[in-house]
Amino acid sequence: MKAFLEKHFGKFWLAVVYGFLYLPLLFMIVFSFNSTRQDARFTGFSLRWYEALTRDTKIVEGFWLSLKVAAITGVLSATLATFAAFVLVRYRRFLGRTVFSGMVNAPLVMPEVVIGLSLLLLAVGAQNAFGWPQRGMLTIILGHTLLGMAYGVVVIQSRLQEMNRSLEEAAMDLGAKPYQVFFLVTLPNVFQAILAAFLLAFTLSFDDVVIAEFLSGPGVNTLPQVIFGYARRGINPTIYAAATLLITTVTIVIVAYAVWVARATRKREREIAAAARAEVAALSGVK
Repeated sequence: MKAFLEKHFGKFWLAVVYGFLYLPLLFMIVFSFNSTRQDARFTGFSLRWYEALTRDTKIVEGFWLSLKVAAITGVLSATLATFAAFVLVRYRRFLGRTVFSGMVNAPLVMPEVVIGLSLLLLAVGAQNAFGWPQRGMLTIILGHTLLGMAYGVVVIQSRLQEMNRSLEEAAMDLGAKPYQVFFLVTLPNVFQAILAAFLLAFTLSFDDVVIAEFLSGPGVNTLPQVIFGYARRGINPTIYAAATLLITTVTIVIVAYAVWVARATRKREREIAAAARAEVAALSGVK
């Protein structure tokens, strides 16, 4: 018995952790197809809540707003994170590097409530002084970009540290300018990390409710805000339907990204192996 427990304890503990994390999601998905509002008893299969979802203008408008905010945030975060990570990895010494590194990483350890409140005070102060920006989609994008860039820097920085510097040095030896090395050599080698940073920032932005609550204006509500508002008023299975669609979409995107990365990795490994075989053949011919 003891040997059996020692052998299967890891699997059992893993099953418990996965159950704790994903059983609530499964419960919500199942009850999104419930025929009534019962949240503790499944009374029958129905698509009524998905039909109600299409007629709920608040959820539909919130979804499209969240999609636009997340897409723009993902692009801005990945772009800024790429340049910030490149500076931190390739330039070890410059005036203010410690301060710059600390400011880039600060959102990772700072509570979102503090970030949202500080950005709200900044937005209100700027609006009182200059009349711009009005709280709404723009301020939400700026707040989400601040958070997404911090996470993106971690992903891209780790990839840059693993990258072989000899590739960039070889390009410069062949006469490439620094900006050509960056765009033609460095970026293609870290593209997967940039894409991962984009997806991470997109996800963080799409499901954020804390920062959006502080920075949104009248009539501007993202999907998480709408869902949170509905949840405070009681059980609404329409929320289950919306969350189920979000989970399905995110799962499809993650699986597609994983498949693409696996195929790209295998292709790169085949190209490296082919180049190595060609080099060996060339050396054999010279001899």
